[in-house]
Amino acid sequence: MIITNTLCNYMSIELHNLKPVYMSDTEISVSDIYLQESVLFEQGKNYLIKANSGRGKTSLLNFIYGCNNNFNGTITYNGLPNHNMFDYRKSKLSYVFQDFKLFPELTVFENIQLKNTLTSNKTIAEINSLLDEVLLGDKKDSLVGKLSLGQKQRVAILRSLCQPFEFLLMDEPFSHLDKENINIISNIIRSEVKKQNASLIQTSLDESALFSFDKILNL
Repeated sequence: MIITNTLCNYMSIELHNLKPVYMSDTEISVSDIYLQESVLFEQGKNYLIKANSGRGKTSLLNFIYGCNNNFNGTITYNGLPNHNMFDYRKSKLSYVFQDFKLFPELTVFENIQLKNTLTSNKTIAEINSLLDEVLLGDKKDSLVGKLSLGQKQRVAILRSLCQPFEFLLMDEPFSHLDKENINIISNIIRSEVKKQNASLIQTSLDESALFSFDKILNL
């Protein structure tokens, strides 16, 4: 019998006894994630991380993305510690930051194109089409610093989709969007995640009905 190695090529992220150094054991005693012996995220499945403000949601995603190392415990990628996060951020991990991490002195198109230039994941026509879908086509050449919070959030989300990824991390991604824009952009996210056979890890203050989650974890 021939066994394909497709599943073996799927990415996994595993957390072992993870604990932010700035939180006490008491603060995270009821967490489904922190201080747990093993928490596994598998490519192709969607996860919701639910918690009130100040419970470490942003910290968790920053730990996974490798931009904050202020934790005890270990994080492994496909069973191994990773020492070169650049490669992972280029093709395996994409991140919608809660504070966007956009460049205010660059235009909307230039911000989106930053990651895409490294990977050529989307054509210019595809980027323009996405901008039109999220009602930002007329803002393509506007400086990001002059946009509203909702417009910036849409730009940040589009930027995250214009690169290859196996896990899409989203930190309260719809906090500045109205219902119409949430519906539009959640459909785009759903389509892109499915196209890339990727996983979604989203943080939220409460349960979200926008996506079908395989697992909901309380932080």
